Amino acid sequence: MLFNSFSYALFLPAVFLLYWLPLGKFKLSWQNLLLLVASYVFYCSWDWRFAFLIAFTSASSFFTAILIENGKEKSRKFWAALNIIINLCILGFFKYAGFFVDSFMALAGLLGWSLKWPAIHIILPVGISFYTFQALGYTIDVYRGKVTASRNILRFFTFVAFFPQLVAGPIERASRLLPQFDRERRFDYRQAVDGFSLILKGLFLKIVLADRLGVFVDGVYHDPAGASGLAALVAAVFFAFQLYTDFYSYSEIARGSAKLLGMELMLNFRRPYQSGSFKEFWKRWHISLSSWFMDYVYIPLGGNRKGAVRRVFNVFMVFLLSGLWHGASWTFVAWGFCCAFFMVALDRPLSWTARIPGFNQVLVFVLWALSLILFRASTFGNAAQVFSALGFGNAGAVFSFGLGRMEFIFACALIALLVLQECICERRGEALREKFLSSPAWVRVLCAAAVLLIIVFLGRYGIGNESKFIYFQF
Repeated sequence: MLFNSFSYALFLPAVFLLYWLPLGKFKLSWQNLLLLVASYVFYCSWDWRFAFLIAFTSASSFFTAILIENGKEKSRKFWAALNIIINLCILGFFKYAGFFVDSFMALAGLLGWSLKWPAIHIILPVGISFYTFQALGYTIDVYRGKVTASRNILRFFTFVAFFPQLVAGPIERASRLLPQFDRERRFDYRQAVDGFSLILKGLFLKIVLADRLGVFVDGVYHDPAGASGLAALVAAVFFAFQLYTDFYSYSEIARGSAKLLGMELMLNFRRPYQSGSFKEFWKRWHISLSSWFMDYVYIPLGGNRKGAVRRVFNVFMVFLLSGLWHGASWTFVAWGFCCAFFMVALDRPLSWTARIPGFNQVLVFVLWALSLILFRASTFGNAAQVFSALGFGNAGAVFSFGLGRMEFIFACALIALLVLQECICERRGEALREKFLSSPAWVRVLCAAAVLLIIVFLGRYGIGNESKFIYFQF
């Protein structure tokens, strides 16, 4: 069930109406039970078999957390390590078994070994990377004493499987989300309006902008030889905005859906293309994952506390793991390496050029867009073709990859408006948002109607032909 699908447009209102039934003292238990059932129905719409996998992850984390909290130091370490190993083995099997077997066979071929191994075809459960990391974070936090182990299995299972953020995050911390299932929720009209506006914003970004850019990007990556020159360069820029708006839209719809149910999810993006350094960029991009790696990998490895050489090692380790987390392919590992290199090599030079207005922001974006060629390409060969095709010639070819002249101009205009809007919000974002939420009801209704009309009439790449979100594959 996709956020940009007709089925979700029926599913969410149904859950919303049942959720706010006036049931007196049974209201909280009813809400949590409904959220749990709705979350599993939501997930089973992809493949009901993998619901057992989420249930197993939830159950193992629930019971081992209690054993960790009640045990002595040796047993606490044992149970924590056991739970981490179990979760990582499940994630590793479904996501990386085929990748490592294929890599080993390729290496054996290079060494002249004659090995035969049956092909491994494993279905990747949707969202496994996200809910596994959320469960791992909970177990580690219990071991560290940052949160107490939950004794309410209904609420904990709902925390792991909460449908707005189940498939592609944000990866919530137990200290922030789990207590919300323990508190009584009352309907808040202002919060509901805010949630609905976030859903509309997300649908606009996904259906009108991201999917439109995706048509052009897909065309170029399927035929990079025919895109030599400006078309390849435009595709690199378009994909940077496609990836951003596609994932940002999911996060905003997730936040909006949660708000309709009286819950608050963390902000996952904060105008990353306004960043003046890569250090700042990773504090604004996919915030939940970046902070997860910071707290559970970078700092435990020593962070920046053990000298410059160790810091560099830790940075590369984090980004190589982050690249592998994004996909079982060496192109993702290479992308992670590029990100680590930018962090280490450009930290000081960018501080020297910070006084030149806009220079650092443009440089960070350009390097990021070029690194994403590795992220988007299916193979190193495909990436090499796109890199070699980059240029400024053959300008007429930009209209030959799925977008006609008017569609292409419209896509560029949307990107320009997005950049302008984020520049304004960088300075007055919260004030403008509060002003909109406090505006008369008729103003908000007109704005919502206008956005809906734009989505229906100009978002033809998503309506009736729902496009999956890019991060569903991770």
